[in-house]
Order: sequence, then C-alpha cells, then structure tokens
Amino acid sequence: MNDQIHTGDEHGELGDAEYAEFMELAAQEGFGADEVESELAAAGHGPLPVLAVVGRPNVGKSTLVNRVIGRREAVVEDRPGVTRDRVTYEAEWAGRRFKVVDTGGWEQDVLGIDASVAAQAEFAIEAADAVVFVVDSSVGATDTDEAVVKLLRRAGKPVVLCANKVDGPSAEADAAALWSLGLGEPHPVSALHGRGTGDMLDAVLEALPDAPAQTFGAALGGPRRIALIGRPNVGKSSLLNRVAGEERVVVNEMAGTTRDPVDEMIELGGKTWKFVDTAGIRRRVHLQEGADYYASLRTAAAVEKAELAVVLIDASESISVQDQRIITMAVEAGRALVLAINKWDTLDEERRYYLEREIETELGQIGWAPRVNVSAKTGRHMEKLVPAMETALAGWETRVPTGRLNAFLGELVAAHPHPIRGGKQPRILFGTQAGTRPPRFVLFASGFLEAGYRRFVERRLREEFGFEGTPIHISVRVREKRGRKK
Repeated sequence: MNDQIHTGDEHGELGDAEYAEFMELAAQEGFGADEVESELAAAGHGPLPVLAVVGRPNVGKSTLVNRVIGRREAVVEDRPGVTRDRVTYEAEWAGRRFKVVDTGGWEQDVLGIDASVAAQAEFAIEAADAVVFVVDSSVGATDTDEAVVKLLRRAGKPVVLCANKVDGPSAEADAAALWSLGLGEPHPVSALHGRGTGDMLDAVLEALPDAPAQTFGAALGGPRRIALIGRPNVGKSSLLNRVAGEERVVVNEMAGTTRDPVDEMIELGGKTWKFVDTAGIRRRVHLQEGADYYASLRTAAAVEKAELAVVLIDASESISVQDQRIITMAVEAGRALVLAINKWDTLDEERRYYLEREIETELGQIGWAPRVNVSAKTGRHMEKLVPAMETALAGWETRVPTGRLNAFLGELVAAHPHPIRGGKQPRILFGTQAGTRPPRFVLFASGFLEAGYRRFVERRLREEFGFEGTPIHISVRVREKRGRKK
C-alpha cells in the first residue's frame, strides 16, 4: 500500500499533475482557487507541533489555555482526585496550527506542591516541541518556579516566559523582575482579559518548529514508534516485558521518585520497534490521589510521540469510561490503532460471551481497529500483535489517487443520494485525499452534509479502500452561494 503515497512538496501529498487536474475540477464547479487551497492546507497539515503550558498552581494556566484556544474548554477549577476528560487541545494563531497540552487541571494540596508541579511539567515537557512557563508576576518568582526552571533547562526545549496577571501598565515592572529567572524576556500578559496574549503567541510561533521535532520513524527509515496505553494496571508493563523477552520496566509501581521515561528498542517479527514508555513510571506516594490525571498527561505525552497506539483492555473487568477516554485520545490525535484484549486466557465461556457484547456496544465506534486477544503474562497469541500493528500502519499510510476517489464518490452519490432537507438535496461534487498519517479527505459539496451521511461516506470509504486500523478525517467545504448573473 505504501507505493500509493504521494509527496508533492508544494501541494501536500498531491503531485503536480494531480493538483492541476483537481484545481480544474474545482473551477468547473465554481470554487475559487483560494478557498480550495486553504482547505487543502488545513486538511494536509500532517502532525502538528506541541506546546506545553506549565507552572505552579493558581498562576492561570487553564485560563491562558482557554484564551489561546479561543473557547472556554480547559477546566479552570479542579479539586484533587477529579478526573479530567482532556489535556490536549488544538489552537491556531496567525494562520499556524498547533496543539496545546494543559497541565492546569489538577493541583496538589500545599504539602505536595513541589512534587506535583515537577511531575506535571515532566510529563508535559516530554510531549512538547516548545513550552510556555507561566509565572504569577504579582507574586514574583518562588522556590517552586526556580525548581521548574531547572527542569526546563535540563529538558532543552525552547521556552516562552509568560508573566501572567499583568492587568495594566502599573504592573509591568513586576513582569520585568522575572528577567532574573534567566529564561529570557518575560511577556506581560493578562490571561483573564487577553492583554498581551497576542505578543506572547507571536513569540510562541517563533519557538515552535513548523513540524514536530520527531519526524515519524517511517519517514526516516527508522523504527516505527508504538505507544502502549491503557488505564493503570491493565498490563502495560507486563506486555512490554513479554515482547522484550526480559524485565525492562517495573511491573509493580512502588513509592519513589518519578524516573525519566525511556523508549525501549525491541526486536519483534524480524523488525526493530521503538516502544514509547508509558508503563512502570513510579509516582511519589503523595501523588496517588491524582493518579487518573497523571495517567492522562502521561498517555498524552506517549501518544504525541508515537505513530501507533496499542490500547490495552483488561478482559477480566468491564470496559470502563476511562478505557473509552484513552481510545478517544488516540483517535483524536490521529494515530494508528490496535486493540489488545489482555488476560484473555483467564476468562470462562460466559465472561467471553458478555465481553464480546461489551466490545460491540461500547467500542463499536472503532470497529475498524485490528483486535488481538492476548495474555501478557503467559505470552498467549503474542505472535498476532506484530501483524496487527503492520496492518494498522499500512492503513494509516494509504492514499487514494484523486481520480479513483472521484469515480468512487460519483457512484456513491448516484446510488445513495443525501436525504432531501428543506426542499434541497445537497450532494458531494468532488473530493481529494489531502494527506495521510492519518488519511485526511476534503469533500466539496453543494450544501451542508449531515453527520449521519458523513459517517455513511466514511463507512463506504473503508469498505472500498481498506483503511484498517486508522482513523479517517473528513472535512466538507460547502460552495458559497453566488448571486445570479443578470
């Protein structure tokens, strides 16, 4: 399938001849070149650079994230132990798109603040291409801030210093005092009122690379990067040790200091794979309360570094909301996906029957993901893991030529037109696949396509072209109404 990949430099993954053919088709249907190219650029962007927002409690991190993403979505007030749905958001500034990792969602009680901030920052920085370090300018630099500075220096990532809570000119002297941190110019900002955020975001764009620092392994001819993810104690460490053939990571988490995550290079199926380590990270005992939140941060970091996510589900327990959240995180990040049902050998016939029903009802939205029933403890069916990963990665990289895609869309629309709504019947005029990893399609239509019809189109795309093991992104551009010519 890889031979279908196009790498036209100027037009994303459309080669020059294909691009010219596509633009001619667009012109015939009344779409302007600018609007078509903007859609192609948005859909063909590839992996986005990642910005981490770190800092101690109550400096306004989540308020700043809400300001950056342009909507109130990040949680501003959390209590210890409250589970966060998301830690990663997509943002845009000055025409450039990037991801934001918010570490403001869970703050430790006063006794454990230093450890909490360090752990949050460590997980977030690992995923990031650049960092915004938020300091409360009205308070000044604290010992906790100084500790984060040491962490940032060690990580070696570009840092933008945000001096928050500068609500007017009189407070700018407080911001200037933060030069003492040695991180360069402090950017005076009021996240609450929006003051100064534009200048700070300009600095962020200078710090962020155009693409993530870690190019996907396939592009470099190196090992493919795999994230083992799943809720705590589903067997991630055991599975990693099993595929490695030795004890590489700690299986039982003990109290201790958070260690630096290490990516494991493992020979499997005649190939070398890089397993991004999400397992065996030991937490300080006073971080146990926020275990779900830290698991979310750690999972987000691993997924951002990976090409494929292997999601482990504990077969002996009911599929949980947390399982579904983790799967959603991988899908939204656009990673290839394999579902590994662990501890399968421990089930009796009755539990297997009910588990199959659970998978159908709770995980029906990822019916396209290859599934393997394994036992990390005994090694049962582990030989099926590599073929499943290879299948998912092949689907993730598949590209359908524009001519073939439009022939398929023409037949689809003729056989299954969109339902008539309000006396009108919108239809798909033409489309293209703007990118891969994951497959991203842009459809141009005469009117709004309902969500149900989009899902139908996705299902038929999968039936026709495969795409096993990969999410598919479909965006629709509706032709603007033009006045009648007199």
